[in-house]
This record gives sequence, structure tokens and C-alpha cells, in this order.
Amino acid sequence: MFEVGFTEIVLILGIALLVLGPQRLPKLAADLGRWAGKARGMARQLKTQLEQEASTYDPLRDTSAASSTIHTPPPAPAATAPVAAEPAHPSEPAVAAAPEASDEPKRE
Repeated sequence: MFEVGFTEIVLILGIALLVLGPQRLPKLAADLGRWAGKARGMARQLKTQLEQEASTYDPLRDTSAASSTIHTPPPAPAATAPVAAEPAHPSEPAVAAAPEASDEPKRE
């Protein structure tokens, strides 16, 4: 994305020396170094904590309250409509499946 080479760094330091002066530039550099060190330390600590949490988390053994209150409904019953059987070969006619027996009496 942004590539800063040696010449760009020298140019930035030269402009900072002109703007801030030789008395304030070393203090500013020391402050920036301290802030960068603190930021690196915080990033390292965060990475360590995330790795520890990831190594101890087991999704199959999760017994949190949120996962135990989830209710899954039972599966829906299968449809009982007769289905035509597929022909073994495209030139053969399809055979209709036999109707299933029902508990209702036949009306004549």
C-alpha cells in the first residue's frame, strides 16, 4: 500500500528538524518510541490471550446457558402421496407406485 523508503524517512526527519528544532526533536522521538513499544506490548498480550482462549474452547463441549436453551423442533412427517417410479430405461413406460393403505373406510 504505502511504501516508505530510506529517502522518504530522511526527508520526513529533515522537515521535522526544521519545524520542531534540535531541542524538541529528541524528546519527540523518545515519546514516539515509548508509544510504539506500548502498542507492540498490548498487541502481543492480545494475541497471547486469543491463542489461549482458542486452545481451550471446545465447541462440542460447550455447556453455556445460551446453547442449552435452544429448542429444536422435531422433524416434519414425510408426505404420503404416491410417487411414480422412474423407468429403468427411457424407452420403458413408468410404473406407478402402489397406493398406501389408509385407516379410512372405503365409501361406495
